[in-house]
Amino acid sequence: MSVDANLLDRIRGRLAELGGAATPAMVADALRSEGRLVGDSAVLEVLDALRRDTIGAGPLDELLHRDGVTDVLVNGPGEVYVDAGRGLELTAVRFPDDAAVRRLAQRLASTAGRRLDDASPCVDVRLAGGTRFHAVLAPVARPGTCLSLRVPARTVMTVEDLVSAGSMTPAAAELLLAMVAARIAFAVSGGTGSGKTTLLAALLSHVAPRERIVIVEDASELRPAHPHVVSLEARQPNIEGAGEIPLRQLVREALRMRPDRLVVGEVRGAEVVDLLAALNTGHEGGCGTVHANAAADVPARFEALGGAAGLGREAVHAQLSAALHAIVHLRRSSAGVRRLVEVAVLERQRDGLVFAETAVSFAPDQAARAGPGAARLESLLESRSR
Repeated sequence: MSVDANLLDRIRGRLAELGGAATPAMVADALRSEGRLVGDSAVLEVLDALRRDTIGAGPLDELLHRDGVTDVLVNGPGEVYVDAGRGLELTAVRFPDDAAVRRLAQRLASTAGRRLDDASPCVDVRLAGGTRFHAVLAPVARPGTCLSLRVPARTVMTVEDLVSAGSMTPAAAELLLAMVAARIAFAVSGGTGSGKTTLLAALLSHVAPRERIVIVEDASELRPAHPHVVSLEARQPNIEGAGEIPLRQLVREALRMRPDRLVVGEVRGAEVVDLLAALNTGHEGGCGTVHANAAADVPARFEALGGAAGLGREAVHAQLSAALHAIVHLRRSSAGVRRLVEVAVLERQRDGLVFAETAVSFAPDQAARAGPGAARLESLLESRSR
C-alpha cells in the first residue's frame, strides 16, 4: 500500500494522543480505526513512513545515502534535485505539500539547536552526521520552502583519484604536490561546487606526517588523510542569540595551537585580516579556499573582504603580496566535470597593488601552456625546496 500523506497525518495525530513510541500494535489499531485493511506489510510501511518523518532527513534520507551524492536541493514540495558529479538531476522524490517541507526543515534545524519560523525564516547549520543544512521558509523563498544539504565526503579523494577522474594530468598533480612540499602558501579558487575543498583535502593529505595541521572552518568539511589534524569549527548563536564563535576568533585561537600549517577552509569574511597577518608572521605553507571566477579576480576578492573588515586597500595588498604566493584555480564545466584550469603566482606592481600572473594554464583537453609567471613559480619552488 502507498501511504497517503493525509492518512499518515491522521495516524500521527492518533499516536500522539496515546503518547510514547509507535509500536506495530498501535499502528494496526490506528489503521483499523481508519477502516483500512491491516496486514504486516501495511503496518511496516506506515511505521517506516513515520520513522522517516521523525528521524533523519525524512524522504531525503535515501538520496543523502546514495553513493557519489554531494548535494540535495529542495525547491518547494514538487522539485528535489541531487548532484552526484554529473550536474543537477531532478529526482522522483516529492513532498505532499509545502507544510511537509517546512516541518522537515524545522525538525532538522531544531536538532542543531536553531530556531526556524516566520520570525526567523533562514537557517544554516551542520547536522550531527556532518551534513551542512541550509533552509529558507516560504513565502521568503519561492516556489516554496527551499532546502540545501551539502553531504560531506565519505572518503577523502586522493590526488591519484583526481587524476583518474580527469580533474588534472599527472604532470599537474606533480606540480601541486611540489608546491605543498615547498611550503608555498596558496589559495584554491573557483566557483561553488568546483571541487575546491576536495582538491585541498587531497593536497593536505600529502603534508609531511611530522607537521601539525590546524584547520579553521565555518562548517567542518576538510578531512585530509593525515595523522596530525586539529579542526576548529565556527558556531552560530543559539535561539537566545548567545554562544556565537566567529571564524575570525578561531583563526586567532589557531595561532596559539602551534600550527605547522594553518588552513582556513573558506576565506569569506573578516577572518581574512587575521589570516594575512598570520601568514606574514612565520606561518609558512598556509592555504585555504576562496570563491572567485578566475585566478585574476582573487586579489580583488581579498581587497573586498579586507575592506569590509576595516583594512585599507594598500594594507591588504601589502599583506597579500607577502602572505600568499600562488593561486590554484578550478572550474566546473556545464557537464559537471571539475578541472584544474590554472596555477598563477602573485606579483606586486610598482603602485603596490598585487595581481595574479598565470604560471601555467590547462586547456579543456588538459594540454598545459606556460604563462608569463612560469619563471617566478619555478624560482619559488627552487628557493623553498633547499
